[in-house]
Amino acid sequence: MDWTKLLDQYGDRLFLFARQWSRDASEAEDFVQEGFVRFWKANGRQELSESTTLAYLFTAVRRAALDRRRSDRRREVRETLVSLEPDTTEPLFEWDLDQQFDQQQLESAIASLPVEQREVLVMKIWGELTFQAIAQVTGTSLGTVTSRYRYAVAALRRQLVKEMEKSHE
Repeated sequence: MDWTKLLDQYGDRLFLFARQWSRDASEAEDFVQEGFVRFWKANGRQELSESTTLAYLFTAVRRAALDRRRSDRRREVRETLVSLEPDTTEPLFEWDLDQQFDQQQLESAIASLPVEQREVLVMKIWGELTFQAIAQVTGTSLGTVTSRYRYAVAALRRQLVKEMEKSHE
């Protein structure tokens, strides 16, 4: 069974079917793609009749769409519940407020770091991951990870020293 032939043969019908579950064409395409993946994982090596193949494909696309709808509904419920909670704006990071700089300055300094440095810093300090684990997560070399961490710490140090000097003026 060749999936490209199946897509050529049934793709338009499946897309039209998926459109009824989707908000837009790209989401319908996602449903068809997910349906094909599901179908192929379950039936890729079997020889099925045309009617059985088509029925399985429609079922797979429908399930992909329904699963996404359920996931979206659960997310909407969570977001609604969160929005109904009183605004307690918790700090992003916990720090001893006796330090020379306040938490907001630190968070601002961290937010100003390049994304690559920031993610390594957060995984290392707050995630407590090893450099080797961070390299695996980011798909980069160990040397790159340690460099990004070193650059992030140096940039934070420079920025926070500058902030402390401003506050003493």
